[in-house]
Amino acid sequence: MTARIANVGGIPRYAGWTGPALFSQGFRPFFLAAGVSAIASVALWIVMLTGNLTMPTAFPFVLWHAHEMIFGVIGAVVAGFILTAIPNWTGRMPLQGWGLIALFGLWLAGRGVVAFSAVVGAIPAAVIDMAFLVALMAVALREVSAGRNWRNLPVVAAIGLLAAANGLTHAEAMGRLDGGFGPRLGVAVIVMLIALIGGRIIPSFTGNWLAKTKPAVPRPVPFGAFDRVTLVVTLAAFTAWVAAPYGEIAAYVLTAAGALHLARMARWRGLYTASDPLVWTLHLSYLWVPIGLILLGASGLLNGLPQSAGLHALTAGAMGGMVLAVMTRATLGHTGRDLKADLPTALVYLLVYLAAATRVSAGLGMDHGIMLTLSAVLWCAAFAMFCLCYGPILLWAR
Repeated sequence: MTARIANVGGIPRYAGWTGPALFSQGFRPFFLAAGVSAIASVALWIVMLTGNLTMPTAFPFVLWHAHEMIFGVIGAVVAGFILTAIPNWTGRMPLQGWGLIALFGLWLAGRGVVAFSAVVGAIPAAVIDMAFLVALMAVALREVSAGRNWRNLPVVAAIGLLAAANGLTHAEAMGRLDGGFGPRLGVAVIVMLIALIGGRIIPSFTGNWLAKTKPAVPRPVPFGAFDRVTLVVTLAAFTAWVAAPYGEIAAYVLTAAGALHLARMARWRGLYTASDPLVWTLHLSYLWVPIGLILLGASGLLNGLPQSAGLHALTAGAMGGMVLAVMTRATLGHTGRDLKADLPTALVYLLVYLAAATRVSAGLGMDHGIMLTLSAVLWCAAFAMFCLCYGPILLWAR
């Protein structure tokens, strides 16, 4: 499980590394850790709900669940994606080897100190856990600045906002803040990243695939003025929701944003991609964004409709689906394999969508306990299959 990757081409992409292959590329440790953490976090959460497990954490268990899913699982995926994308953006050397080990160690330490924060202390736990996203932002800012790739500064800013959201969540765990601002801001930042990055890569990947397989089909409409309007309205919607989640203004703007995202998706020719799981999963994962926004908006306009339905459409659906879509595609592409999804990979996608659907159903009050448990089982099955199929690829050399 060791690798030595030489410099290739005019721009050196990787330096020599004779250590474990796991630390030869940024996506390898973080994608694998995200898969394992996604299983462990949800499995522990369900056992905690039954009252059969008490963790030595200073976090209320609902807040611990939210924190680990947003800043643990999704934080690892964001790191893996950013560390893999930055060399393509800047043409500079990627982070690998001992630097990557140090950054991954910060993420791992964060999981431990949050789980045992009642023992190590709330403030030390917050400092250690927050260090990971701060370090990731510093790495991204250094690379973007050195490569003068200023168009990707919003991604660096998003990591900074995610770090701030993590800090607010720790403040809430300490009892110094109330209202769930931190988790809401974290969700808003990640969904905005999906809307920003997904809005560029989905039509691009779809267009490339259609050009090879269905040249007669019109190409997806590229990123343009309509997409910018959609992003601005979505940003306004999330700003209102983070500040006043039950306000009428937030409800109307969230609903409008959801409708704009549906119109946006209609321009991407997703209906023509049914024969390729690696492409249609991007569209189906993104579909949870408008579903979540509309459900969140409806919860502020209709009595009796809880916000948890829309919230889990965005988290379990959009985030869960998109991270698996990105992790599988990036792992195949960056380890020299064909961009083709086999049957187990397609099953991974279907399982996470079923997990999201059942979790949203639980939020709507449909046999809450049964649906919640079923959703957890489906979620763990999806990520377990990802780890089983892609773990060896991530662990071994290219």
